[in-house]
Amino acid sequence: MASIFSKIVSGEIPCHKIAETDDFLAFLDVFPVAPGHTLVIPKQEIDYIFDLDDELYMGLMKFAKQLAPAIEKAVPCKRIGVSVIGLEVPHAHVHLIPLNSMADMDFGKKLKMSPEELEKTAAAIRAGL
Repeated sequence: MASIFSKIVSGEIPCHKIAETDDFLAFLDVFPVAPGHTLVIPKQEIDYIFDLDDELYMGLMKFAKQLAPAIEKAVPCKRIGVSVIGLEVPHAHVHLIPLNSMADMDFGKKLKMSPEELEKTAAAIRAGL
């Protein structure tokens, strides 16, 4: 069965898209731990990030790195934190999270943002690319 991320890639489920290439997609987490919390995925459904071949893994990280400056411009912060957990969705993904303190990386707290707030944030990030 396709993961929720594969359904986003195929367009079955909408997302607040940040950027896309032939191989990768970045979109806002709808249950963010901070405004601007972005998920970066390979379009190919592979469960575990360390099962990606070297080229796909390095491409994913390069794509994520290109997004960080735009997120920083859109959501003022000290830096962009990177996290790979890999338990919540069986599809390799990287979390890019604007940080001002270590507490901002708390996955136990989730923000409630309206679709309008998410789209405004996504638009601000896209404008910085």
